[in-house]
Amino acid sequence: MTDIPATPRFALPLLAMAQAQKEVTHNEALTLLDALTHMAVEDGPWNDPPTAPLEGQCWLVGAAPTGVWAGEAGAVAIWSAGGWRFAPPRAGMRAVRLTDDAWLRCNGGGWSEPATIAAPAGGITVDSEARSAIMALILHLGAQGLLISG
Repeated sequence: MTDIPATPRFALPLLAMAQAQKEVTHNEALTLLDALTHMAVEDGPWNDPPTAPLEGQCWLVGAAPTGVWAGEAGAVAIWSAGGWRFAPPRAGMRAVRLTDDAWLRCNGGGWSEPATIAAPAGGITVDSEARSAIMALILHLGAQGLLISG
C-alpha cells in the first residue's frame, strides 16, 4: 500500500492526485477533526480499553496500554465506525475530562492536571478582605478549568 500524504501536526490524511475513493480519506480526516477539536474525553489516562464505548467517545490512553490499545501509550483513543482510531498528542493540547470536569494538558511527556492551589492561610497580619478576594479568584479560575482549588 502506498503512503498517504498527511498533515504535519496531527497526521490528518490528505487527498492525493488521481486517488480512488477520496471520500474514505476525507471522512477519516473529518472523524479525527471532530474528536480533536475542543477535545472532551470520557476519562483517562487509562491502560485498559472500555468494554462498551459509544460512537464518538474519546479516552486518554495510559503509559502501559493493554489489549487493542497496546502500543498506543499516551494517545487519544477515538471510538468510531466500530473500531478504534488513535491520534498522537502534541505538547500544549488541552482536553476536558468529563468524569470530573478537570482540564488536562499534554506537556509532551503525558497528560497532567493543573496544580492544586491552597486557600490563603497563616501570616502575621490577617486581612480578611484580601483573603476573600483571593478565594474568589481561586474559585473563578477553578470554574474555568484553569486550576484546581483545594
